[in-house]
Amino acid sequence: MIESGSTAFWRATLALCLGSFMIFANVYVTQPLLPTLMNHFAISELQAGWSFTITTLALGFSLLIYGPLSDAFGRKNIMLISMAGVVVTTFLLSQTEQYTTLLVLRGMQGFCLGGLPAIAIAYMGDEFRRNAMLLAVGFYISGNTLGGIGGRLIGGFVGEWLDWPSVFLVMTLLSFLLLALFAFLLPASEHFVAKPPKPKAMVRQLGCHLANPLLLVAYLIGGLNFFIFINQYSFVTFLLADAPYHLSPSWLGLLFLTYLTGTIGSALSGRIVQSLSQPRCILLGIVIFMSGTLVTLIPGLTAIITGFFINAFGFFFAHSSASSWVSHQATEGRASASSLYLVFYYVGASSGGFYLQPFWQWQGWPGVVLASLLILSVTLSLSMWLHRRTTKRNLLSCHA
Repeated sequence: MIESGSTAFWRATLALCLGSFMIFANVYVTQPLLPTLMNHFAISELQAGWSFTITTLALGFSLLIYGPLSDAFGRKNIMLISMAGVVVTTFLLSQTEQYTTLLVLRGMQGFCLGGLPAIAIAYMGDEFRRNAMLLAVGFYISGNTLGGIGGRLIGGFVGEWLDWPSVFLVMTLLSFLLLALFAFLLPASEHFVAKPPKPKAMVRQLGCHLANPLLLVAYLIGGLNFFIFINQYSFVTFLLADAPYHLSPSWLGLLFLTYLTGTIGSALSGRIVQSLSQPRCILLGIVIFMSGTLVTLIPGLTAIITGFFINAFGFFFAHSSASSWVSHQATEGRASASSLYLVFYYVGASSGGFYLQPFWQWQGWPGVVLASLLILSVTLSLSMWLHRRTTKRNLLSCHA
């Protein structure tokens, strides 16, 4: 087993971080390009947003497939094959001229992008000792965040300096380089034990998770929060690209540096949850998220950016608490319970734009804020229910 601080530990951790950066950079690369795609293809804001939503939708559903495949055929090989698929589809995206073709390829790319997120933690569980795994997971999640920021910066700056097809060409070259480093650095699986796929058992286990109200509510909270959070970024790019701001794609890409407070929020949640319960942490995160959303109504670019810094902190604080809650509450099949959380998470990301679009057309950004607060009021109520339910359960267990 891989020990923390060993050469194998740093090789494997670096490989997984680089792979994570590659995956999430490709997921989010189109977000700062949405106004550019809208103008180039003469499409609506909602249609431009499909270039992002179809990717997250395909990624979300692929998570249910890659896990069982890796149980049967191995971790590293499946990750390598899926990442190679990312390189191929990204190159094809740089050559497309039709928006319909772009959407098909983004869907295919999204399916390929799900391989590493679905398997990385399982690989660590197989090969790392427990203390080494806990340390490596922290680095890996940082790779997720940095990949999301990096992809948006690449999309914004390259899209402005060159054009949108060049963005995908640059991502192809970067993805190929990161794939080569990943293949070289990641140690081969030594403790993996193949398990034949059992579809019936997997479906039964997923059904049990969905029938557990403590898990289902957490799934809804995570999915609905991301439903709003990630799509706010999509609509604010249209707001800031128009009068009176007229921000270029590169400046729109810089907006996503607000994610950095999310990294802080994720880290703090692990400490604060030791003093507050996880449902209380979820509730606190949602309140902060709602506060940041209201701040964006204050006129001026500074207020909007400040609001998004607050939003990112609150969202990731709640998200980290909710995802760890799922892991602790699942009595069996923790891997499938966590995968199901991510399915809700990414389905939320892919569908939020359809909900926010009518509000955007009705009142512009204030309409998006109103729509956001309506959904966040629902997740706030769900987190309150979760808190009351667990408090009552704890009291009953104390009196038993």
